[in-house]
Amino acid sequence: MNILIVGGGGREHAFGWKIKQSDKVKDIFFAPGNAGTIEIGTNLPYKVTEFDKIKTAVKEHNISLVVVGPEEPLVKGIVESFKADESLSDVMIIGPSQQGAMLEGSKEFAKQFMFRHNIPTARYLAVTAENIEEGKEFLKSLDAPYVLKADGLAAGKGVLILDDYNESCEELDNMLNGKFGEASNTVVIEEFLSGIELSVFVLTDGKDYVILPEAKDYKRIGEGDTGLNTGGMGAVSPVPFASKEFMDKIEKQVIIPTIEGIQKDNLDFKGFVFLGLIKVGEEPYVIEYNVRMGDPETEAVLPRLKNDLVELLVATGKGELSKHKAEHISKSAVTVVLVSGGYPSDDYRKGDVITNLKDSENSMIFHSGTSLKDGEVITSGGRVLALTSLADSMEEALKGSLSKADEVTYDGKYYRKDIGFDLM
Repeated sequence: MNILIVGGGGREHAFGWKIKQSDKVKDIFFAPGNAGTIEIGTNLPYKVTEFDKIKTAVKEHNISLVVVGPEEPLVKGIVESFKADESLSDVMIIGPSQQGAMLEGSKEFAKQFMFRHNIPTARYLAVTAENIEEGKEFLKSLDAPYVLKADGLAAGKGVLILDDYNESCEELDNMLNGKFGEASNTVVIEEFLSGIELSVFVLTDGKDYVILPEAKDYKRIGEGDTGLNTGGMGAVSPVPFASKEFMDKIEKQVIIPTIEGIQKDNLDFKGFVFLGLIKVGEEPYVIEYNVRMGDPETEAVLPRLKNDLVELLVATGKGELSKHKAEHISKSAVTVVLVSGGYPSDDYRKGDVITNLKDSENSMIFHSGTSLKDGEVITSGGRVLALTSLADSMEEALKGSLSKADEVTYDGKYYRKDIGFDLM
C-alpha cells in the first residue's frame, strides 16, 4: 500500500523510518516533509492545513493510509474533511475528529473530560474576562507556584509557572488581553503538582488500545533543566521509575478511564493519545493530553517498538486493534536534539549548511528543521536534527548520541549533553 505522512518534522521522519521497515508498504509520501524524509519517500509541497491539496494528492498517488503527525490539522478538522469526500471513503486516516482533538486543542475541554470521567488531575478554574476576579480569588486559594495555561494551542509557549501571587495576577491580565493571541482568551489556572514527569503513548481505535513505549522529554534549553522552554531538547525511553507496578496504575487509573470516556462521550477517535503525566508520590496524575505523538519523544519511542507499525495502524483504521499487542525491545534509546544558534528566540539562525549526516549501526539521524538548497542540506528550523542511539543502558545510548552529535557539523550548532541526567 501507499502511505502519506502529514507533517515535516522529526516525528514525521521517525514515522517514515519505522513505516519503511514494513513489507506491506510500497511508497511513502510526506506533506511537506524535509531534507531527511526525501531519502525514504516523496515530499509533496503542501502545508499541513491545505486539506484540498492533500486530498487531491491522496487520489493521484493511490494512497490507502494517511497518518497525521502534528496537532494543528487535527484541531482544524482534517479528519472531517476526508470523511466528507465520498471518493476517499476507503482511505484510512489516523487521527481523531475535530471534537476528539479538543482534548489537546482546549485545556478547559480536557479538564472537564478528566473530571467527568474521574481521571486524576490537578484542581483548576477556567477564567475569561468575565470572571477574572474569581480567578484571582482562586489563585489565593492555591500555594505557590501558580500555573497559568492558555486554553488553546500556543505552539508550546502558553504555560506560565510563577512564584509570586501579584505577578500571577498581572500575567493573568496580560494573557486575557492577548499575550498569546486568541489561545489565551480563556486561561486555565491549575494547582501546581510536585513530582517527576513522564509521557505515555497509547494507540487506540476508539474501543481498544495498545500501549507504546513510555518516554521522558527535556524541554529547557540549558543543561540541568535551566533557561527557556523549547519544543524539546531530547528524550529517553524507557523511564527507569516507570516500574511495572506504576505502569499498571497508569493503565487502570488513567488509560482505561480515558478510552472509556472517549466512548461515553461519542468522540470519533482513531489515533494516538499522548498522556503527559506526573508521578506524585506513587500516584499518576494527568497534566495534559495531546492527540498525536510527541516530538522528540517519537524519535526515542519508535526505535523501541518491536511491532510492524503499519500492522498496528491498519488495525486502528479498521477498528481491529483488539487483535494486537504492542511489544517493546529491552534496549534503551536516548535522543539528543541539535538546534540552531539563537534558538528558542524567534531570530535563530537559518540557512547554515549541514555536513556529516550519516546513520551508523545503532544511531539514527532524524531531520526536524532541514531543507535542501542547491543540493546541500541546510538548517531551516529552530530544532534541526534529532539523534537517537540504542544501547543496553541509558548511559551508553547517551554516549552514542553525543558522539553522533559531535560528528554532525553546521555553524551555530547547540545541544544539551545531559539528557537523562536526573534518571542516571
